[in-house]
Amino acid sequence: MGAATDAPTTSASSTTTLSPSIIKKILLSYTYVAIWIFLSFTVIVYNKYILDQKLYNWPYPISLTLIHMGFCSSIAALLVRVFHVVDLPTSMSPRLYLSSVVPIGALYSLSLWLSNSAYIYLSVSFIQMLKALMPVAVYSIGVLFRKDSFKSSTMGNMLAISFGVAIAAYGEAKFDTWGVLLQLGAVAFEATRLVLIQILLTSKGISLNPITSLYYVAPCCFVFLLIPWITVELPILKENSTFHFDYFIFGTNSFCAFALNLAVFLLVGKTSALTMNVAGVVKDWLLIAFSWSVIKDTVTPVNLFGYGLAFLGVAYYNHSKLKALREMEAAERKDEEGDDEESGRLLDQREGDVITRRNESEG
Repeated sequence: MGAATDAPTTSASSTTTLSPSIIKKILLSYTYVAIWIFLSFTVIVYNKYILDQKLYNWPYPISLTLIHMGFCSSIAALLVRVFHVVDLPTSMSPRLYLSSVVPIGALYSLSLWLSNSAYIYLSVSFIQMLKALMPVAVYSIGVLFRKDSFKSSTMGNMLAISFGVAIAAYGEAKFDTWGVLLQLGAVAFEATRLVLIQILLTSKGISLNPITSLYYVAPCCFVFLLIPWITVELPILKENSTFHFDYFIFGTNSFCAFALNLAVFLLVGKTSALTMNVAGVVKDWLLIAFSWSVIKDTVTPVNLFGYGLAFLGVAYYNHSKLKALREMEAAERKDEEGDDEESGRLLDQREGDVITRRNESEG
């Protein structure tokens, strides 16, 4: 009797305790999230410091982005060509590069250029509030390219997020129309880039790790940025005879940008894009708090109320995505189990047929 009563307790405790491998996986996931939040936080604040006319006062966003892409291209080329850290995918042909990587690189350069430009006109906190529109842009462009199916419930969710961001913009103390247009353009280009990655690369079975992604994309961004840089910012820099290149400032800033690019791919590769979206919400709140308390940006109650509504919309969207992902995994698991059962029935049937034939031959 005693053995019978102890058995359920033992089995229940064994199911509730986590194995060391699961604990290690959870800790690694939180470590990846923490690294990405720290680097993203650092790059945003560092870029704001360099570009803001009240701080370092170097308002040349194209030049700063060009420096980042040049640094990333050089480091990635060294890691691939000299140190052979990773192997390049054999399926990447020149034709595929021109048709897939070049459009993605062009969109990435535009997104970085416009987002860095917005820091000259807008506060860090307000920019983070505007970035809440990213799920809206990704879903809308995905529907436009027929990568996502239109759902009225999801579109209602997107409208709720947009409404919250609109309230936050209405309450912005230092609203600048040009800065808002720049940031909205950056969101649109970045969302298009994310959709094109799925269409042009993922659908063709090409998977790039962090280093090979920078190896292919960063030089392409550098070339695209050269055109506006030569025509817009180079003449101004030539006239500015007082400027001296600060190797420490721009070197550490470029290294942080390079590390952030690696961290993005590491976080998505080791966890998921959904984890990155959730971590992004945490990072945005931290940046808003930092912008208000340290940089002394003005954050109004209307700002917070509007962003709070947008935050709830984004949280619900992430919850819906997670629920759909779990349902899809459960359906795939059920299909696999069904295939295994069908295979087992076919095997039993074949064995029965063999035995029947053997008995008939013996008879």
